[in-house]
This record gives sequence, structure tokens and C-alpha cells, in this order.
Amino acid sequence: MSFNDLLKAGAGMLGGGQGGGMPAGMDQILGQVLSGGGGAGAGLGGLVSKFEQAGMGDIIKGWISTGPNPAISGDQLSKVLGNEQVAAIAKQMGVDPSQAMGQLSAILPGLVDKMTPSGSVPTGLDIQGQLGGLLGGLFGKK
Repeated sequence: MSFNDLLKAGAGMLGGGQGGGMPAGMDQILGQVLSGGGGAGAGLGGLVSKFEQAGMGDIIKGWISTGPNPAISGDQLSKVLGNEQVAAIAKQMGVDPSQAMGQLSAILPGLVDKMTPSGSVPTGLDIQGQLGGLLGGLFGKK
């Protein structure tokens, strides 16, 4: 299964089982967000930098650490990603920006946490390898 197939499998669960399938482009959205906008394989370093620049480095560091995951609101995630990326994500998902950020803020802490089981940020290649079982396990798919 390819990296994008894995993202699609996990993204399909974002709708909470409400039917209708995965929002268009969700695989790309997750790949971009999880790599800090640098594309699949770019690593989490870019996303960590965005959180730090927005004054929310402690939140993402909490997800990366082996402790409990601090929550993030859709508004906080919007500040991290910036208006331009939020608008693009919402457009791809076909929902308003607050709905898009609400969905992403519900899943992002768990994804980052599962991608960093040792409490440190892996390289881009490691991230792609880890996503294989990660998304399916997170969403209960086997």
C-alpha cells in the first residue's frame, strides 16, 4: 500500500462514520500538514517549527513526548497553519474553515503521537514507513 493510500484510509475516518466518504484531497491535506507543508517525506520538523513560531511549541512537543497529548482547538491550529493554508484546506474539504480545523485538531495530536513513539521526531523516510500501520491502527482498521 502506498503512502497516499495509507493517508486515504485514515482520512476516511475523519468524518466519524457519517457516510459520504473522505473529503476530496484529504490524503494530500494530511500529508502536507504532517510534514509542515513540505510534502510527504519532508518530516515533522517543519510542523514543529510552525508550532514554535505560533507560540505553541509546548503543544506539539507534548504530542511528540511519551506523556499525555495536550488538546488543540481549531482556532489554535488555524493560527499555526495560517490563513492561507486554512483556506486552502477548507476549500479542499468542501467545508468552512472552522469545520476543517475542528476535524484536523481532533486527529492531529494522535497522529503526531503515533508517529513519534520514542518521544523524538523521526526523519522523513521513517515517517513514511511508520504511517503504514499507524493510520489503520489509529482508526481501528485492520
